[in-house]
Amino acid sequence: MDEGRRNELEHLYRKYTKPLYYFLLKLSGSPQLAEDLVQETFVRATISLSFYQNEDVRAWLFKVARNAYLDEWRKRQRRKWVPFADYLFAKDEMASPYGLPEDEAIQAETSDDLQQLMTILPEQYRSILYLREVEMFSYQEIQEALELKENQVKVTLHRARKRLAQIAEKQGWKDDEHGMD
Repeated sequence: MDEGRRNELEHLYRKYTKPLYYFLLKLSGSPQLAEDLVQETFVRATISLSFYQNEDVRAWLFKVARNAYLDEWRKRQRRKWVPFADYLFAKDEMASPYGLPEDEAIQAETSDDLQQLMTILPEQYRSILYLREVEMFSYQEIQEALELKENQVKVTLHRARKRLAQIAEKQGWKDDEHGMD
């Protein structure tokens, strides 16, 4: 590997390890699996960097990460293993092994009740809400990361928000108590 390519990979690793870890933690519900999948993401990125096109690098890495998660999920499904959804957004699971200063901010912004509600959502809704609301992805970036058309992104995001609101209402949430619109 030439020096320029190695420097580029090191830069990407430093910049995106933490956001990818949180994304994969949300999807998998397991800190250990999230760490493994971050490593797998960068292994795959290293291999496919020569094929990388001029798309948004952040969206590309999240697409690689999501594909690594889906491959792992399929492999575990074949073994009849289902991850614990209860731990998907548990407060203790939010703490990163990397000792991030963002840990406190994320925990402060995300209520335990909302986290629990999100575990009820289907995976596609969870991932699209996470990318948009936590990672602040644009519609274009979500489109690239999840390999959806722009209209699909908007429709799925709308449905995810609507479904989350329905679940919240069903569970007795009130708009003024939890800041729900």
